[in-house]
Amino acid sequence: MYRFCPNIQMRAYPISEYPCKSMKAAAIMHMIMNNLDPAVAQFPQELVTYGGNGQVFSNWAQFWLVMYYLAEMTEDQTLVMYSGHPLGLFPSHPRAPRVVITNGMVIPNYSTRNDYDKMFALGVTIYGQMTAGSYCYIGPQGIVHGTVLTVLNAGRRYLGLDDLSGKVFVTSGLGGMSGAQAKAAAIVGCIGVIAEVDKNALLKRHKQGWLMEVTNSLDECIQRIRKARNNKETLSLGYHGNVVDLWERLVEEYERTGELLVDLGSDQTSCHNPFSGGYYPVQLSFQDANTMLFTDPQTFRQHVQESLRRQIAAINKLSDNGMFFWDYGNAFLLEAKRAGADVDKKGDDSVFKYPSYVQHIMGDIFSLGFGPFRWVCTSAEPSDLAATDDIAATVLEDIISRGVSDPVQKQYGDNIRWIREAGKHQLVVGSQARILYSDQRGRVAIAVAINKAVATGQVKAPVVISRDHHDVSGTDSPYRETSNIYDGSAFCADMAVQNFVGDAFRGATWVALHNGGGVGWGEVINGGFGLVLDGSPEAEHNAKMMLSWDVSNGVARRCWSGNKNAYDTIIQTMEEDRRLRVTLPYIVKDISVIDQALAEP
Repeated sequence: MYRFCPNIQMRAYPISEYPCKSMKAAAIMHMIMNNLDPAVAQFPQELVTYGGNGQVFSNWAQFWLVMYYLAEMTEDQTLVMYSGHPLGLFPSHPRAPRVVITNGMVIPNYSTRNDYDKMFALGVTIYGQMTAGSYCYIGPQGIVHGTVLTVLNAGRRYLGLDDLSGKVFVTSGLGGMSGAQAKAAAIVGCIGVIAEVDKNALLKRHKQGWLMEVTNSLDECIQRIRKARNNKETLSLGYHGNVVDLWERLVEEYERTGELLVDLGSDQTSCHNPFSGGYYPVQLSFQDANTMLFTDPQTFRQHVQESLRRQIAAINKLSDNGMFFWDYGNAFLLEAKRAGADVDKKGDDSVFKYPSYVQHIMGDIFSLGFGPFRWVCTSAEPSDLAATDDIAATVLEDIISRGVSDPVQKQYGDNIRWIREAGKHQLVVGSQARILYSDQRGRVAIAVAINKAVATGQVKAPVVISRDHHDVSGTDSPYRETSNIYDGSAFCADMAVQNFVGDAFRGATWVALHNGGGVGWGEVINGGFGLVLDGSPEAEHNAKMMLSWDVSNGVARRCWSGNKNAYDTIIQTMEEDRRLRVTLPYIVKDISVIDQALAEP
């Protein structure tokens, strides 16, 4: 349906320019058009925002229908979205969500990749990734704060360093989400080397200022790494080529000179979709791989799996000699295992030898209630974004001045530094948006303060608050967000579904629930929301109610699974709000009791 592709410039226009009967509907139109902005979206003509196949809609006819419905919608109607298909406007009430979205919801026994391929071809389902299908994507900035925290805390955990000057972080991917890695490396002050096979993606990030330097030569790449290490430069270097070649060259250099040129490593290829363009095999050029995808998919699959085995072999060699590697929740280790690569922990083939970044880093942050809160200024004015940055920083500084626990104070310190410096890093791509990790207390206070700023005119137009689905409560994903849940419930999806429902009746302007996102179709259930702050008392009430639930739900679940951070956090939250009463676990102090109970009679 390319004939329906709009001939207007696709971008997030000021909210006042959208024809509407409901200002909240206009805010949603602003968000949808940002998701499809060519400067933001990975494959805008295909309605793919990021992740290779993360779509907003199936086709452009659906886009026009949705925009028509939103323009006609009143506060007494709700738009129902079935996997990109606008089912229609249904009678509701002003406090109900204006849009309810489900993407990829299928009967559990029919959630294989083959099932997806068939249903997608029929036009009855889509892969919404996370914020693509929920209309809440804010460009690569959406993941950059989390990436900064990951690399920063990886340095603290693995290297024992707060200062990463001269340390080398090697990874892959400069797409919609993975593109954040280059900016994160620059912000933390390390040397980031990111391989990317797609020249257009690499040059896009370079043009946007997210990538400092580019090379297509391995010799130049190695020379530049050495120079940057010696001078302790801050550098983001894009290598136009296959990451397997880069890993294998790093092994060659180590074997030739004994010099380990990489300290930290990861991978952000779209391995949730490895056989349909998410991972490019080292044996083929980018162009030849794209051809083989369609002409000989079986051979392409074999090349991918051989390439994964080679990549892991190189990573293992470097890891054995001092490099620290983690899985970035993109199903890289999962697909490598399926390909027969050596990724199992010695003596336990049910556990990977490398940790997920959630297990070692982000899981503890989530358990404290911190996650990727975000907001979008629908005026499209940079001055509004600057004003909200200042509001958020002031709010967090006020909270920390009143006293918080040591683990929470550390998070607040990192996050205040982030928001105070965010403007100078030129993070905006598309809408005037900001990402800021925060806990329940911080999110509620920031939302209330921004709403008041809209009411007084300090901020010129409504502000949409949201978050990544990759958060405390939004996602059940045993290979990523819930990979540090050890009570046996990691494969259960109650948390994400309850979150979607709870947000809907606590004041969200729109809600979304997805099958797939991050690690792939059938591997995760996740959800998100958007809430419009229009300066009204109702918006303040909704923000307090919904954000409190949106965080505490996941903290309570993590507490029940035995996480100490979550236990301490939910106890504190219950003391602050006596209406909250959470079932607490009784922690086994003597683990031998379990061994005795399981012992053979």
